[in-house]
Amino acid sequence: MLNISSIKTHMYCPMKLYIQNHVDLSENTDYQLAIEIKKLKIDIQDLIQKNMRKVKKEMNLIEIENILSENIDSYIESTTNAIRSMDLDIKKEQIAEIINDSYFNIKITALRTKQAMTIMDKNAFAIIDMFFPNCMYSYLLKDSSLELIGMCDKIEIIDGTYYPIAIKSSNPPLKGVWDQDAIELVAHAILLEEEFDTEVFVGFVDYEKIGDRRPVVMDVNLRKALFEVIREVKEIIDNKKLPNVRKNPKKCGSCEYKDICLKD
Repeated sequence: MLNISSIKTHMYCPMKLYIQNHVDLSENTDYQLAIEIKKLKIDIQDLIQKNMRKVKKEMNLIEIENILSENIDSYIESTTNAIRSMDLDIKKEQIAEIINDSYFNIKITALRTKQAMTIMDKNAFAIIDMFFPNCMYSYLLKDSSLELIGMCDKIEIIDGTYYPIAIKSSNPPLKGVWDQDAIELVAHAILLEEEFDTEVFVGFVDYEKIGDRRPVVMDVNLRKALFEVIREVKEIIDNKKLPNVRKNPKKCGSCEYKDICLKD
C-alpha cells in the first residue's frame, strides 16, 4: 500500500524517493523525528486550548498570554527529553523554533480571544468553539481499492462537513500554497471521502510560522494531478525507474543524500 509520505517525498525530490527505496540501506530517523515534532506541536495546541478555558473577559492581554502559556515550557522540555531518549537527534535550533512558534501562536490567540470576549461580552469558555472547532488529530486514513494510506494532521468537522488540514512549519509562498502541500491535501481529501462517505470540496494548509490558514479547492484538475503523481511514484518504487531530476542548489545542499546523489 502506498503511503502519502512517499508522495510528499516525490514532490520534494523524486531522486530522494529513489535513493530511499533502492540505494540507502541505513536506518533513516528523519521521518520519525518529524512525526514526533508534529505530535509535540499538536499537544501544545491542545494545552493552549485547555488553558483558554480559564481566561476571563476582564483580563488584560498580558494576563491572557500568561494563562495560555501555563505548562508550555515544562511540557516542551519533558517531551524533547523523551524524544532524545528515543535516539532521535532533535537539535537546539529545532527546539528554539518550536518555542518561538508556540509563543507567537499564543500572542495571536490572546489578541483574538480578547477581541472576541469584548465584542460578545462573554468569557473564553463560552466562545472556545470559535477558535477550536470539533476536530480529530493525526487520523489514519486508508483505502484498499486505491492502495493508499496516510496520516492526516487534522480533520475539522463543522456543521457535518469535513475539512482536511495540513499543518506546515515551512515558509509559505507569497500566494496560495506549495504544489506539494496541495497534492498531499487532496490525497487526504480523497481518503477522507471514502472513510466517512462524504464529499470534500475544500481543505486548508496552516502555515504556522506566519499564523496563516490558506484554502485549497479540491477540484478535478488537482485530483488528476494527484493520480499522475501516484503513477510516477509507483514507477520509481515498483519498477526502479531512475528519475531525471534537475539539481537545485538550495534543496541539494541540505539533503541527507547529497553525498550519494551528487557523487561523480
